[in-house]
Amino acid sequence: MLPLLRRCGLSQTFKLQLTVIGSGSRRGLTTSGQDSPNELRNMALMAHIDSGKTTLTESILLKSSYLSSAGSVDTGSTTTDFLPAERERGITIQSASVPVKWKDWTFNLIDTPGHADFGMEVESASRVVDGAVVLIDSVEGVEAQTKGVWRQLDRYGVKARMIFLNKLDRAGASVHSSMTSLLAHKLHPRPVILTVPIASFNPGDYLRGEPGVQGLVDLVHWKLHKWDEHGNSSTHSLPTDVEDLENGSIIPAGHPLIPHLIPARTSLLENVSMLSEDFMEALLDLPSSPSAYLSVNASAILPHLRAATIRSDLLPVLCGSAFKHIGTKLVMDYIGALLPSPSDVESFIPQPSAPLRLLAWKVWWDERRGWMTFVRVYSGTLTRQSVLYNTSSHQKERISKLLLLYGSDAKEVDSLPFGSVGVIAGLKFTRTGDTLVANQHAAKAQSMQTIVPPPPVMTAAVVPQSHSDLQPVEEALKSLSRTDPSVRIEMNEGQILAHGLGALHLEIVEGRLRDEWKVNFEFGSRRVSYREGLGSAVVSPVPNSWTMDHNGKQVNVLVDFSIRPLDPDEKGNPIWNGNLVVGKDDKPLALSESAPTQHDAWGHIARGISTALSSSPHTSLVSTHVRVKVHGYEHPKEVPPVILAGASARILRDWLKKAGMGPIFEPYIKLKVNVYEDTLGKIVRDITEHGGEVLDLASGSMGVEGDDEIGGYPSDAVFIPPESLSPSSLAFTGSTTSMRRSVHAVAPLSRMLDFSNRLRALSGGHGVFEMENAGFRQVGQDRKQEILKEIGRA
Repeated sequence: MLPLLRRCGLSQTFKLQLTVIGSGSRRGLTTSGQDSPNELRNMALMAHIDSGKTTLTESILLKSSYLSSAGSVDTGSTTTDFLPAERERGITIQSASVPVKWKDWTFNLIDTPGHADFGMEVESASRVVDGAVVLIDSVEGVEAQTKGVWRQLDRYGVKARMIFLNKLDRAGASVHSSMTSLLAHKLHPRPVILTVPIASFNPGDYLRGEPGVQGLVDLVHWKLHKWDEHGNSSTHSLPTDVEDLENGSIIPAGHPLIPHLIPARTSLLENVSMLSEDFMEALLDLPSSPSAYLSVNASAILPHLRAATIRSDLLPVLCGSAFKHIGTKLVMDYIGALLPSPSDVESFIPQPSAPLRLLAWKVWWDERRGWMTFVRVYSGTLTRQSVLYNTSSHQKERISKLLLLYGSDAKEVDSLPFGSVGVIAGLKFTRTGDTLVANQHAAKAQSMQTIVPPPPVMTAAVVPQSHSDLQPVEEALKSLSRTDPSVRIEMNEGQILAHGLGALHLEIVEGRLRDEWKVNFEFGSRRVSYREGLGSAVVSPVPNSWTMDHNGKQVNVLVDFSIRPLDPDEKGNPIWNGNLVVGKDDKPLALSESAPTQHDAWGHIARGISTALSSSPHTSLVSTHVRVKVHGYEHPKEVPPVILAGASARILRDWLKKAGMGPIFEPYIKLKVNVYEDTLGKIVRDITEHGGEVLDLASGSMGVEGDDEIGGYPSDAVFIPPESLSPSSLAFTGSTTSMRRSVHAVAPLSRMLDFSNRLRALSGGHGVFEMENAGFRQVGQDRKQEILKEIGRA
């Protein structure tokens, strides 16, 4: 038999220190920021909008004793949604970090937005977390933004993830359909259920299709957690003998769940054993009795399950209802037991005396505290006496205060050690994605991977109300784009343009400018952000030199370019707006938000290329799908390299001008519409009449979307509870869902800006839809002429 291993955290002692800081219902943790890296869990809650992330955050804060009573999204009283716009709309707009003490662990928990318009917040959080809990509405299953955040985690190499099937108290909730949805959408080939829900302890409720969740069976610890009508919970150890289990000593005899408990635990143990030879040998040593797997202790399972989770070989699945606080403690236990610490994900664990190195993952403006920079410490220990050097802006920064934020409340600390997530007050030049080190000498090391904002798809003109308002508006926009890098500001022919990720995003930008910066302006009508490709005219070699006057002398600057359209199999760089810019060694050229240093010749060339590509000489649109290669440069020694920026911009613009006007690209969206069957034809006709293409018509809300999920993952090795164990889903399906259909389509964003109004009219108010960015697509000649007329270039 495998010797019992040391318990992996679930039996550790609860340690919590509390200090009141603010209202009576909210408490702050007295912490010096000196948690052991092995006990830290830098993690995020992520999901599609309205899946219950903020509600789960409130439940976690309540169960950890940070709150004495939980807030509600409906009443605007939650801890992490503290902005006026968040409380007014009932949605999360910005990610919020809260340190949570639970047993011997500290969770640096980040609650992220679920709406695609605020994808930058998810992008920045994904860069600094080591693990994530992805919530799924168990009525809806995997949705568009579920896959969106999954891809963002992939992009930043966040392997360790858990699923929380939320809202099991709702009518129509189904663990069966949710698990099937996970496989159908190819989120993971091997999801393993750790907790099985009990809808009711009265078997008759299953026959009547009553919705609810009254208990959870923890398959790892082989325990039953039961909740009464007042929300009080009790825990009971399950029998380790099959006969005792079936005789109804704890779960009533004849309960429909009982026959499925042993297959569920067997599937869990066998999935873990497939990934651990030691654990497989331990299982093979067990006697061949039906009860053998029930006797395996949790301490023997958890180390192997944790290793498989950190490698992403298994995807743990938990269940519950965040609104009723059912399953919250189990989520917290398994976050601590299974998700990695900073020591688990770093290839080299730095010593406390190692050189300081940290990444700024978010910047925020607070009216009382000023600029606040959220950082994660990757090496060394950050103290209030530290002097920082920004490797991106090449500026020295001085620390005013070190803080831990609890939503809108703050607690000052003396230091932040390796692995910590905290806030620095007072930094003047740092932007999202910048690397900060101890001194300029340490800056010679390569900067860490930065954070790339999603490409903007919508634009609005910002018009100051008077000439005296121009400078305040420009300063406010500059400050706002520092807090939200996905807002891009452009001065185009005397006009100020704000580019954002969608209509709601620009609406929030407008509100923040008025409420936070209190400037006077008008917002123009929204239009989508079109782009232009490279023209097809045969271009004779363009002169690669530029002559200018410097200190009364004519000097000649040379920058040697070659340009061409991207090949179909080449992928553009989001930092370069879908273009590919490389140096003479074919390696991508870096482009920093901050100005390059005086002697950084390649940095100045990159800035010049960016300037030329940001505004086409034909349409003033951003250029895209262009490959630019810089073969080399020359300039007189007496001329500073900064001159290369202007030379690069002028020479590249001449190339683009001689190539002629290129194809036009416009942003497309993936669209999912749920309607009753009698209005299906009207919706399909509306989408096609507005330039869309219908990809699939599916029954219910869990249909397969697009070609990338066709076939899904096989379910052979996965335990999926039968639909009968989610009683209300059967009644729900029979009464309504069979009459509903899902339309999956792609369509141009410009034609879908008023789709919500059209859908309401066509469906009698019963249709719902969701959309996500599908990238830019080249348009045909007729559509090109329409766009040119729209932007005044026809």
